[in-house]
Amino acid sequence: MIRFELNNIVREFDGDENISLMKYLREIEGITSLKDGCSGQGFCGACTVEMNGKAILACVTPVKKIDKTKIFTIEGFQPEIRDILARAFVKKGAVQCGFCTPGLLVRTKVFLEKNPNPNEREIVKALNPNFCRCTGFKKIVEAVKLAAESLRSREEIVLDKIGGIGHRLPKYEAYERAIGKFHFVDDMKFDGMLYAALRFSDYPRASIKSIDFSKAEKLDGIVRVFTGHDIPGERYNGLIVKDWPVMLIEGETTNYIGDVIAGVVAESEEIARMGAAMIEVEYEVLKPLTDVHKAETSSVKIHKQGNILSTTNIQRGENADKVIQESAFITSARYETQLIEHAYLETECAIALPFNDDGVEIFTQSQGIYEDRKQIARILGISEKSVKVNLVPNGGAFGGKEDMTVQHHAAIFSYLLKKPVKLHLNREESIRMHPKRHPMSMDYTVGCDKIGKLTIVKARIIGDTGAYASVGMKVLERAAGHATGAYHVPNVDITAKAIYTNNIPCGAMRGFGVNQVTFALERSLDELCKKGGFDRWEFRFQNALYKGAMVATGQILNEGVGVRDTLLAVKSEFYRAKYAGIACGIKNCGIGNRMEDGCEVKIEIKSPHLVIIHHGWTEMGQGVDTVAIQFLYEETGLSPDEIKVKVSTQSEAKAGMTTASRATSIIGNAIINASKKIKQDLKRMSLEELTGKVYTGKWFYDRTTKPGEPGKIITHYSYSYATQLVVLNKKGEIDTIYAAHDAGKIINPVLFEGQIEGAVHMGLGYALSEELELENGHIKSTKLKDLGLLRMNETPKIVVKGVEVRDPIGPYGAKGVGEIGLVPTAAAVANAFSYYENKSYNKLPLKKKVKKN
Repeated sequence: MIRFELNNIVREFDGDENISLMKYLREIEGITSLKDGCSGQGFCGACTVEMNGKAILACVTPVKKIDKTKIFTIEGFQPEIRDILARAFVKKGAVQCGFCTPGLLVRTKVFLEKNPNPNEREIVKALNPNFCRCTGFKKIVEAVKLAAESLRSREEIVLDKIGGIGHRLPKYEAYERAIGKFHFVDDMKFDGMLYAALRFSDYPRASIKSIDFSKAEKLDGIVRVFTGHDIPGERYNGLIVKDWPVMLIEGETTNYIGDVIAGVVAESEEIARMGAAMIEVEYEVLKPLTDVHKAETSSVKIHKQGNILSTTNIQRGENADKVIQESAFITSARYETQLIEHAYLETECAIALPFNDDGVEIFTQSQGIYEDRKQIARILGISEKSVKVNLVPNGGAFGGKEDMTVQHHAAIFSYLLKKPVKLHLNREESIRMHPKRHPMSMDYTVGCDKIGKLTIVKARIIGDTGAYASVGMKVLERAAGHATGAYHVPNVDITAKAIYTNNIPCGAMRGFGVNQVTFALERSLDELCKKGGFDRWEFRFQNALYKGAMVATGQILNEGVGVRDTLLAVKSEFYRAKYAGIACGIKNCGIGNRMEDGCEVKIEIKSPHLVIIHHGWTEMGQGVDTVAIQFLYEETGLSPDEIKVKVSTQSEAKAGMTTASRATSIIGNAIINASKKIKQDLKRMSLEELTGKVYTGKWFYDRTTKPGEPGKIITHYSYSYATQLVVLNKKGEIDTIYAAHDAGKIINPVLFEGQIEGAVHMGLGYALSEELELENGHIKSTKLKDLGLLRMNETPKIVVKGVEVRDPIGPYGAKGVGEIGLVPTAAAVANAFSYYENKSYNKLPLKKKVKKN
């Protein structure tokens, strides 16, 4: 018998003493404030609790070690202490997705009790065991400083109440996330809920001869085993190309190690996983095709139509070879980037349950609930009206939750069993299954004339899109469309191909192909400057885009081009630094390329004190719900305290995928549209009189064109711009990163700064150390510690400089900021080290160590 105190209440436990404290607290006590971010790897700290006055990781602490101890979760803290910590994190913007925040608060509380007046170095050292993928850590350090000050002085931390454009309105539901009251999908339970697990392929390429689940069926607690034969509707799925099997069947060939062969539903997750492991699959193992260059021309076809998923060509101006020959200075090189794991802390999870007579309801963390609804309806063979999808704001996504992973499997199991079913991936399964950032090989030739004006960019880009299409063709299309970066280039010859291999699929990740080509282009520019003796800042300034200039596709820009403004913002720092690297960036807002961008919103007056914004976008830490409230307040004067947000297909407030840095501009314009009628009605009626009314707002843009189409070129409705400067110290270590970003109009300064800081941190890891290594299609390590993720003590100073050059289409002139934050980072880092060492760095990651703080 184990006896201990939990939140000042005596507890006794006579069960399995080897289970983790995290499992005990979450599953037996029902305390879900602590989170499972790394599945017992001891990496992330999201499960941090207090034991005998020390912060410990519950995921690696067996219950047998807590005998005769005092355990505190955040629920057991003194209310005033918990409130101060939470308010500090909310006020400073240290809560983005919020998945890691309760664990951070626990460690902060323990730390400040021992050191009530810490300096920054002490804070970083104390909190370093906890990881955050969203913030870049800077806001967290600021929050701990504020909490320490408030605890010493006992002065209340007052949260901002003014919600208009340009104000620091606290992030929507940030307080609830900070104290662990907010429920993510894996925190939710329903009566009679069953649990599912998946049986994955053992090989990246193998023919399935037989699937034997007879042993699994006999296991106590197993409810049912499912295979591809049980799928009621269409068995192949995909966002654009329907090439991805929901479950493979006998006679088919696996294409990567994340292919699903069967699913098991049981009375517990543990039993479901045991059952999945007992399924025996007989294979004919085949040699995988994992080299993207060989795959392009191989006679082995991964898909019937061949291994080339897509080709994007952009040619304009004079003959490329002629221009190259006539240019005064030319640089040619191959640039290579690596496979990257998103590493969001919340792994994939979905819950499905019966809906109406013959439907299914889904609770999902997806980046597109209406896309989920459409795909699930096809797979189940039912109408979309019979599928209800509810968004549960997620614990980070960064593009990695665009493709369905577990939603459709949970839906199948629930639909056929007529029972609630939860399907949750552990960290190893998440890394194995979901799409990554494309590795690219880029052959770049860039030329300029004798005074340093760019003359030509010729590029041949190959992206390894892995086993299935995902959005690979769009990523390579975007790479081609941004291949000349933030500069006017009169002559362009670009080809970009997405190639199938037997590697893990690649799809959307923050930057969406633009980071890769920016690295190649900006490295080329520094090489040109070296050859021609040009000043690196001045070269970029004179070639930078301006009103009337052209992007790679030939689109002529109108108003709102802020590249030169961002260059000017870092000019003094550039010339003051002895060793520095500089790079500019451009990133589209909206999908464009002949695809419609837009959404509907519905504003429901529920009562005189409750107004609900219904929309279809995904909150994943970036703050789309918050800016929606700010837009509505600015337009109508409705108090932010009385506005709530709900995202469900039940409202039919349709939106597309939350991608392409477009949510703020689109939802803002739609809310402005809805607010026109609300403002008119409020002039003559009270909210009480308006109770029950629903106002609809819409905004759509459908005038974009695909590369190569004749006529006026409009590739995207808007772009955002940036310049980043990486300054090294005398030892060649990164000292400070200056990030000047044109947001058009900064809707919320705290959210803006947090997005840029988090993106810069992600881009820094991309440049220096991050990589998911594969060998013959298998993952070398599924440990987060082996991915090269930078921790708090490896993050240099980041100085964010907001620039506002009004966009003609965005609401109040706003532009997207979610992705541009890391578009130029890797290039600036590589240029800094290349300048310092007088050496060309053409491959990522650079494998450089960071000065630890």
